[in-house]
Amino acid sequence: MKFAIAVFSPAHAPSSRRALRFAEAVLAGGHEIARLFFYQDGVHSASANIVAPQDELDVAAAWRAFVSEQRLDAVVCIAAALRRGVLNDEEANRYQRPAVNLPIPWELSGLGQLHEAAQIADRLVCFGGD
Repeated sequence: MKFAIAVFSPAHAPSSRRALRFAEAVLAGGHEIARLFFYQDGVHSASANIVAPQDELDVAAAWRAFVSEQRLDAVVCIAAALRRGVLNDEEANRYQRPAVNLPIPWELSGLGQLHEAAQIADRLVCFGGD
């Protein structure tokens, strides 16, 4: 089965961690992830500037490692990211901002990527967003 996974909550929220564990289970079960899409406050789960307390799982770092190791298509909504100050190198230069906090493997793109993922996947599973 092919899954599209949307994450609407930041790294410190329990639903982001549940989304990560679900994604790991999807692959462990022999299924496929068509795309991960981070939207609304979920864009913070992709930020390189998240610092987790020492006694907690660094969910943002865990997402980054998982996406890199599994070579997944991981998209961060550009509109939500810009609004929340989550910038890759290109956007930081475009808007003349001094910092970049969206490193590789993340890709900034539009909401159309979520729509496309829902079309090509067998299931769209969303986490967070109340």
